[in-house]
Amino acid sequence: MSVAGPPLGMGDSKLPNPFLHPWRHVRMRLGRWFQGRIPPRDSTTLTQRNVYILPTGPGFMLGITLLVLLIASINYQLNLGYVLTFLLTGCAVVGMHVCHGTLRGITMTLIAPDAQFAGASVIFGVNILSQRRTPRYGIGLAVLGTSHWSWTDVPAQGSSRVQIAFQPPGRGLHRVPALTAETRFPLGTFRVWTVWRPAAQVLIYPAPELHPPPLPAGEPRSGGAATVQRQSTGEFDGIRPYRRGDPLKQVVWKKTAQTGALVSRDAQQVQHFELWLDIAHTGVSGIATSGQNAPALERALSRLCAWVLLAEKQGVQYGLRLVGQEIAPSLGEVHRKNCLQALALAGA
Repeated sequence: MSVAGPPLGMGDSKLPNPFLHPWRHVRMRLGRWFQGRIPPRDSTTLTQRNVYILPTGPGFMLGITLLVLLIASINYQLNLGYVLTFLLTGCAVVGMHVCHGTLRGITMTLIAPDAQFAGASVIFGVNILSQRRTPRYGIGLAVLGTSHWSWTDVPAQGSSRVQIAFQPPGRGLHRVPALTAETRFPLGTFRVWTVWRPAAQVLIYPAPELHPPPLPAGEPRSGGAATVQRQSTGEFDGIRPYRRGDPLKQVVWKKTAQTGALVSRDAQQVQHFELWLDIAHTGVSGIATSGQNAPALERALSRLCAWVLLAEKQGVQYGLRLVGQEIAPSLGEVHRKNCLQALALAGA
């Protein structure tokens, strides 16, 4: 994602001081090396090549207990001790086989997340498909390195969907973080897991300013002499009585609440001017000298984001001017997304 963040696919964590935290430093180095060997893809099928298994803490204790039982049975010639030892060992071996088979063979497909505003958690879905004729129980997914798990059971020859959330570091284009899937079914004595690097990216818009100033004054269209007046509330002049068939987004609800009569914006008057949202006219000082993701630039982009949403809400056509980029005035969902995307990638 990252225009405004860490390098793609490398996460936002920094390596610790190798002298203060040597083991943590080595562990993070190994983790990054391991993730770098995994090719990014939005769909993956788990096989013996990418599924790993190790005993859990209870599994190690079970192994020690079986060893003690075996030594005691040999020392005291306990036939029932042999029976109990080999019975428990057989159960552990079968549990290991079932645990590994629970994860092996499933196909995980990422459902691409929608764009979000900075500060909000990004929620995306993962579809888990199983072709096996028996159900799979206790499969969990989480962002690699976190403890927030989403657990599900996959029906026989069916699919299941889980939702996972993560917090991007800031605006920009970010990769979906590496994921891990694991299971400890049925006995909890073994942990079977895998690591998956999705290739999808998610766009993060700037966080809109909570209390932005009114919309700037419009500029006369080229060849037109009409001027535009703006009220202190950020709404443009040019209203007329409501006519049947007017879209609701053109109704001036504040005027309606004051007068008790429905009024709409007059498109004939509005068409004589253009509303330009210019980063140089946001009123934020220090933009020219600030670099990528500097506080002044982020405040200006946050204000522009709030103005885009406000102009769209009022049904006023607007254009966007950034450094080296200009989007012609328009209105609608496509235009809104284009403007927000330009704000998200500003300064890249």
